Amino acid sequence: MAILWFVAFLCFLFLWQWGWNKQSPFKNWPVFGMLPRLLQNVSNIHDHATRFLKDNGGTFEFKGPWFTNMNFVLTCDPTNIHHILCRNFSNYEKGPKFREIFEPVGDGIFTSDSESWRYQRKLIQSMIKNKKFDLFLEKVSRGKVETGLIPILDHISSRGIEVDLQDVFQRYTFDNVCFLVLGFDPNCLSIDFPQVAHAKAFDQMEKSVFYRHIVPESYWKLQRWLQIGEEKKLSNACKIFDQFVYQCISSKREQLSRSKTLKLEEAKFDLLTACIEQDEGGEMDGFTKSNKFLRDMVFSLIVAGRNTISSGLTWFLWHVATHPSVEAKIIKEMREHLVVNNEINWGIDEVSKLVYLHGAICESLRLFPPIPFEHLSAIGSDILPSGQRIIPSRRILCSLYSMGRMESLWGEDCLEFKPERWISEQGRIVQVPSYKFIAFNAGPRTCLGKDMSFTQMKIVASSIIWNYRVQVVEVHPALPSISVVLHMKHGLKVKITKRDV
Repeated sequence: MAILWFVAFLCFLFLWQWGWNKQSPFKNWPVFGMLPRLLQNVSNIHDHATRFLKDNGGTFEFKGPWFTNMNFVLTCDPTNIHHILCRNFSNYEKGPKFREIFEPVGDGIFTSDSESWRYQRKLIQSMIKNKKFDLFLEKVSRGKVETGLIPILDHISSRGIEVDLQDVFQRYTFDNVCFLVLGFDPNCLSIDFPQVAHAKAFDQMEKSVFYRHIVPESYWKLQRWLQIGEEKKLSNACKIFDQFVYQCISSKREQLSRSKTLKLEEAKFDLLTACIEQDEGGEMDGFTKSNKFLRDMVFSLIVAGRNTISSGLTWFLWHVATHPSVEAKIIKEMREHLVVNNEINWGIDEVSKLVYLHGAICESLRLFPPIPFEHLSAIGSDILPSGQRIIPSRRILCSLYSMGRMESLWGEDCLEFKPERWISEQGRIVQVPSYKFIAFNAGPRTCLGKDMSFTQMKIVASSIIWNYRVQVVEVHPALPSISVVLHMKHGLKVKITKRDV
């Protein structure tokens, strides 16, 4: 009898919730919460969430299945984001759940909180703000363009074949960031497009981490315990990538131990060398002696430098290729600022003068931010400016993707690609508050590599636009992937022809 009453009660809840939520994009079902509708729309989750946020004032609470601890608050309200990332920063952290999901990343700056985060931020800032690293960055970025990217694009254009430009950028940025961080070039970017085991493992780790976001915690933990499915793929990928990184660390230590007189010169100022040298000099209290610490730091830097820049370049070149007037203005600006005595100079100082190019990159990042969500957890109770009550340990997702599509923030033309919105009447870049344009985060966690990312994107983008015409293959769908990083779901298939400027 009790069972019949229980079944009847569940049926009542089901029918009541169905009637209450039938107009809602995220129906809150008994037992299953909003997860069924999330899974139903997972292939278009970014736009689905954006529509729902627009209809709910920019903030709402997602209800997961009962007893799964999947509840979270989703927001794209700039006042909430300013509150979370800046005004009440001390109450919001990455949190233990985030570190558990991103377990493969380790305890680097990307996942750490409190003193560990402050220490690593100070360490990394001291290295990348060094003038020697600026010179090394320019040397590596330009060198890879001249010896890797341009020869491959020449080869492709001469044969008249299609190419996935996203794949090219991922190979370029992986080589680039490994050289900048480890002092080692994996040579993923070559004419034969080789399958490099550790690069492939890196991609698998990214896919598996996203998988942990969309299934109940108990489910992926069971897979991890049984070593089946996505978790088995993740374990194998971690072994391959860790072997690569630890080998690089071991080789670097051996190299430095053989040459105690080695100086950090402009020609070889990779961040791993700089970190070990600081450690041996006693400058950072000996914290960097652990290989595990170095591995986690290196991994975070590779994550930041590889996928975010490749994603940004892919969407930017797609925008330029589909907006001929923007392309013409960029070429005109390059001709005015980079060409001297019929010679073109791609130096850091020179590309920094390209205001319109900078605005066009910002506009592309606004519409397609490389990291579509910022994930945080509340330490204590709080009330957001929107009135939403936050309980301790409540997870918060800030939707960067949705922010770029809000008419209240960017006007009725928010879905249009318009670099001019970033340029003032005086011809300078319009300074937009970081909590409105948070492609590089905001507040104390603002990305340390922001300037470095812009520099690399400008060097690569200007080199391609100056030398080639990029034509997107007809009927090729340009859709965002469902991933931790906002790649193109089907790549960027293009045809490339030499440009006679």
